[in-house]
Amino acid sequence: MAQIALFHSVFGLRPAVLADAERLRAAGHQVVAPDLYGLPPADTVEAGFALLDKVTLDEVLRRARAALAPLPAGTVLAGYSMGAGVAGALLAERPAAGGLLLLHGTGGDPAAVRSGLPVQLHLADPDPYESQAEVDDWRRALTGAGARLEVLRYPGHGHLWTDPDVPDHHPAATALTWERVLSFLAALPPDRLGDA
Repeated sequence: MAQIALFHSVFGLRPAVLADAERLRAAGHQVVAPDLYGLPPADTVEAGFALLDKVTLDEVLRRARAALAPLPAGTVLAGYSMGAGVAGALLAERPAAGGLLLLHGTGGDPAAVRSGLPVQLHLADPDPYESQAEVDDWRRALTGAGARLEVLRYPGHGHLWTDPDVPDHHPAATALTWERVLSFLAALPPDRLGDA
């Protein structure tokens, strides 16, 4: 089973993130879901961006690094929307990461991708924050860098459909997302999930 670092969206550490961490633990994984803001979570995306502005992206990344520091090199980097970007940004510092799990947003510099890195992206179709052209460019770049990439689109759903407390929520799409996530994690090579 995997060790997973799960980074929240711009909304902050909402109940949905904690519930998803428990879902992953129930499947046998070890999960940390750090609070990258240290403030109560937002109720709207606008309030979430205000929190990010207050804390700053540099501080968010510092806190994410601190949360990762004691974890094995093979930890799976995962995140929601902004947190997917955080996970992707930290990949350059964690070249032995067991995988990259991106929910509601792309992430990861192709230069940081090792050949064979398992990457799974779950994204609305269309997504209000990422155009099709941007996603296509990202897909080509990661695949060209050798990532084992799976892109899963969810037509007609809002950006953050897995959070039951936002208007985008879609229960059937959420269930399908987590079925696919658990299959992705179960298929990760066990030799990549330890301290190596």
